[in-house]
Amino acid sequence: MTSALLIIDVQQVLCSGEYEAFEFKRVINRINLVARKVREAGATVVVIQHESVGGPMDYGSEGWTLAPGLEALPTDTYVRKTATDSFHNTNLQAVLQARGVKNLVICGLQSEFCVDTTTRRALALGYPVTLISDGHSTMDNAVLSAAQISAHHNETLSNITSFGPRAKAVPASEVQIEA
Repeated sequence: MTSALLIIDVQQVLCSGEYEAFEFKRVINRINLVARKVREAGATVVVIQHESVGGPMDYGSEGWTLAPGLEALPTDTYVRKTATDSFHNTNLQAVLQARGVKNLVICGLQSEFCVDTTTRRALALGYPVTLISDGHSTMDNAVLSAAQISAHHNETLSNITSFGPRAKAVPASEVQIEA
């Protein structure tokens, strides 16, 4: 398979309490829908977890664990990261190259941080991206609501042309996995 799904930072700390992402349960359901499609097609599912030192995402902490309801399987590939860019100082690029991945499907948390940065880096590395338009979220900030932030990133990322490969925002129900 030439496609891989990147599930970014769907972790306990971003799905509860003060950092709870907007409509995270619906987002997780949509991510699970796409993950099932990817697995049925025999493509790669990569589960990416952010970690910090001295914070709510410390490796192994409750906040670091995957959110309840996310259908992550032992057969999925797991990547730990410490930056908003899932490729930065990780083995993600090597994993994708080893599997002959040419196209990425991206979803997760948070829209304006790790989803945005990873999508831009993927484009810069030459990967066309299907961004699951209803499969990423964040929380409100002082300027915009979470829904506005996610909508803004769907629009912005879909209109970047400078890298060559493009991102296309597609609802989870319409995602198709390329062979």
